[in-house]
Amino acid sequence: MSEIVKVAWGKYLLQLQSNPLKTKAITSGVLAGCSDAIAQKIAGAKTLHLRRLLLIMLYGFAYGGPFGHFFHKLMEILFRGKKGNTTVAQKVLLEQVTVSPWNNFLFMTYFGMVIEGRPWSMVRSKVRKDWPNVQLAAWKVWPIVSWVNYQYMPLQLRVLFGSFVASCWGVFLNLKARSVATKKA
Repeated sequence: MSEIVKVAWGKYLLQLQSNPLKTKAITSGVLAGCSDAIAQKIAGAKTLHLRRLLLIMLYGFAYGGPFGHFFHKLMEILFRGKKGNTTVAQKVLLEQVTVSPWNNFLFMTYFGMVIEGRPWSMVRSKVRKDWPNVQLAAWKVWPIVSWVNYQYMPLQLRVLFGSFVASCWGVFLNLKARSVATKKA
């Protein structure tokens, strides 16, 4: 088994080298889809809602992977040649005050309007109500993830690492939402 994993990993790294944007987009889409499939099962879905799963994959493919690719390239330009804990802390802080709030807002909006098909007025109301708590929860987890990403991950693997953690985060948020709903019932 380890030989299969080693060969697959080698092929993945070659794809990252030859087609970085495409590889990161596909990776992000697949991980987002896996996260949604797990979240749906945890929520008690008897069958997967394929439309929802595909739309979540589209989000990862069209936004998550490409945005991460270009964002991490930009961070390398902004902090060119700078290393060390102070630089990592600056990168984490910059990401958490700019990208984190934006990503949470965009995902909540996309989920409400595209996946659930609700009108903008309802989505805006839900985002206003829920976004602060989502963002505060994100700030409890994502700075640590970002620190690990900037400190230990090479540039070409940062989107993979972030997408993997985001897929786990998605399952966690679903569990939190489900436990709240169960307590109210």
